[in-house]
Amino acid sequence: MKAPVAWLREYCDPGLSSEEIGERLSLSGTELERILRVGVPSTDGNPGFFRIGKVLSAEQHPDADRLSVCNVQLAGSDTRTIVCGAPNVAAGETVLVALPGAVLPDGTKLGRVKLRGVVSDGMILSETEVQLGTDSAGIMVLPDSLEAGEEAGRYVTLGDDVLELEVSPNRPDCMCVYGIARELHAVTESPLAADPGSEDAPAEGESEAGHLLAVTVADPELCPRFSVRIFTDVEVGPSPLWLKARLTAIGQRPINNVVDITNYVMLLLGQPLHAYDLDRVAGPALTVRRAHEGERLVTLDAEHRVLDAEAVLVCDADGPTGIGGIMGGARSEVSADTRRIAMEAATWSGPNILETSTKLGLRTEASARFERQLHPELALAAQRLAARLMVEVSGARMAPGTIDVAQPVPPAHRIELRSQRVEGLLGERIEPAESTAILARLAFGVEPRDGDLDVEVPYFRDGDVRREADLIEEVARIRGLSRLPATLPSRRHAVGGLTRAQKLRRTAADLLRGRGLSEVITFSFISPQVTAKLRLAPYDARTRVLMITNPLSEEHAAMRTTLLPGLLDAAQHNVARDRRSLRMFETGRVFLSNGQEVQPEERLHVGVLLAGEWQPKTWRSEPRRPDFYVVKGLLAGLLEALGVEWRLVDGGPSFLHPGRAAEVLVEAHDVGYIGELHPSVARDFGLGELEQPPAVFEIDLGQVVAAAERKERRYDDLITYPAVLQDIAVVVDDAVEAQTVADAVRAAGGPELRSVQIFDLYRGEQVGPGKKSLALRLEFRSPERTLTDEDVAAIRKRIEARLASEVGGTLRA
Repeated sequence: MKAPVAWLREYCDPGLSSEEIGERLSLSGTELERILRVGVPSTDGNPGFFRIGKVLSAEQHPDADRLSVCNVQLAGSDTRTIVCGAPNVAAGETVLVALPGAVLPDGTKLGRVKLRGVVSDGMILSETEVQLGTDSAGIMVLPDSLEAGEEAGRYVTLGDDVLELEVSPNRPDCMCVYGIARELHAVTESPLAADPGSEDAPAEGESEAGHLLAVTVADPELCPRFSVRIFTDVEVGPSPLWLKARLTAIGQRPINNVVDITNYVMLLLGQPLHAYDLDRVAGPALTVRRAHEGERLVTLDAEHRVLDAEAVLVCDADGPTGIGGIMGGARSEVSADTRRIAMEAATWSGPNILETSTKLGLRTEASARFERQLHPELALAAQRLAARLMVEVSGARMAPGTIDVAQPVPPAHRIELRSQRVEGLLGERIEPAESTAILARLAFGVEPRDGDLDVEVPYFRDGDVRREADLIEEVARIRGLSRLPATLPSRRHAVGGLTRAQKLRRTAADLLRGRGLSEVITFSFISPQVTAKLRLAPYDARTRVLMITNPLSEEHAAMRTTLLPGLLDAAQHNVARDRRSLRMFETGRVFLSNGQEVQPEERLHVGVLLAGEWQPKTWRSEPRRPDFYVVKGLLAGLLEALGVEWRLVDGGPSFLHPGRAAEVLVEAHDVGYIGELHPSVARDFGLGELEQPPAVFEIDLGQVVAAAERKERRYDDLITYPAVLQDIAVVVDDAVEAQTVADAVRAAGGPELRSVQIFDLYRGEQVGPGKKSLALRLEFRSPERTLTDEDVAAIRKRIEARLASEVGGTLRA
């Protein structure tokens, strides 16, 4: 919404600068986006260089066919010779003159210049040269009543500041200059001029409006009010300069006086109007109805519009002549030959206008207001203002009566405002007298009632203020939100907080960020061909792709079943820009289809991708290229931080390198994979330039967190007795997994065996073919006493027996 400050001051002048006005409005909820300067600059006394002049003579230039040498009178005997190229300059005209030293809106500074041998001492101006209109064909000819020599700013606004305001969707009343003036009046307590829509024009026509036009509303739900006034003896022509200046300042292009009046009323009061050439309305009759499916109409912008059955049309006897609430039709457009006008001010269903304008891709100033739902009372206020302007500006006569097809207007909404409730919500007592004064400035009707207030909501706030809390908000914002006391919530009544599952999920992300990884967010949509690109086996659950009914594109036609494609795309994007040291992770949802009749599975996964050079965050670690063991270290740190028991088993999906991949098990459940990407898959995803394919892992974070929640958290007392450390070497068949050996040792060790760590692997002649030797470090500790060598020897015998019986292992000497 744009509000010229000079126009605003006509209705409420707080005596503040444009910046101060914008700040006051912003603090009350109508946010100032920026201030635009239109027209003549106001700095360094520039407006004083623009004067009213009288053309005393206009003679042909002696050396130019298209130039005139004019003798222009200013104040008293001050006359200037000005060379002018306008075809309409003539003796006796009152004109606007810019003297040497004046700065025009485009930044041009005028001086005395010689044009074909004649010195020009100024410039006679056109509308476009001072941004007062769009007519550049000739100079402005002003009314003869203006005094020559006076500053032009006394008669017309040459330059102005325009406030560009962000109006929230619930405030259609602020989509107009007078609505902003009401807000300014409320926050500054400066006087507010009378509502410009309160005074009507006299009806001097001969025939009743109802005799000149018939109106029918077939669907009152979509058009609660359709009012029409008839004007005869209309003189269509250019608008007066003040009207052109107002429209130009706010960004509207002046067209003719009738159309300009409709735009002026809309910008001042917020109610869009539409003018029909009554002689071009077939019937003459207007019918408001729903469109037929596929019905067509040529709108004022000369576009052919195809409508569906949800659109609302205004039709005459020959068919559609306008799209209700959005744009009129070309068939009944006002032209220079128009002599009779039917002026429509209607109320439309906001949701319907929004839906239709969206479908048509046609958003207008009218639809922007109607979609916020205007009140029916506003239509008649706009009719009264438009009538006065039609009589004043176009010389029209208004036919008696108003055609008003309307549903019963609901009574004004009444709300009880309790002082105790105000204090409860705002944390500070506000006296009823102060609340009454604030609401009265906002045009609410207020009556005291037993220490509380009975408030009547004005019609232009009916859709916004519906509850007691809304009234309290009005009091708080106008009084000043900064004046409310700052209080902290009581811990006694505090609610909320993170669940253990939420804390664990946050722990996972924090740990990866702490290891130097960057978090990425990628699309949940993928191409259905990604499963083939990843070389997934037919039985792989990741092939259960969930297709999207209405996809954005063919490349985004399915929901992802794994985070890996998004991570690979992000990696390719970085590699293409010569960034090859990649450390990234993503936490997001994956989706597995269960068929059309069953809800899909939605799982929370975390995925990691490492590529290029890896620098661990420890002071003595050397940089290395990410491989299986680097990414395994990250996975181990993550799962141990979450407090779950886990293990790796050989295998992994087909997009990983054989022999450098594994499945991740938690509580014997498959929760993900880890490994190095297969070189061919890396090439297919644009990562073939890397010296080594990325190392990745992905786990089902939901399953891991659930396992962590199931695990009982127990804390051991600190033990004051020292530990006994011993290393053993176990010889087993090469096919026996190290984890199996470690599990057998733990099971036999009992409570005194506190930890088991595998720290070496040996294959060679000393253990024989098909065998391997695993070195384990055992920690023994008792909470009751210091263990002796004899105690530990007994435990080791149990371990040796268990190894022999379960895994066929023997201890090396």
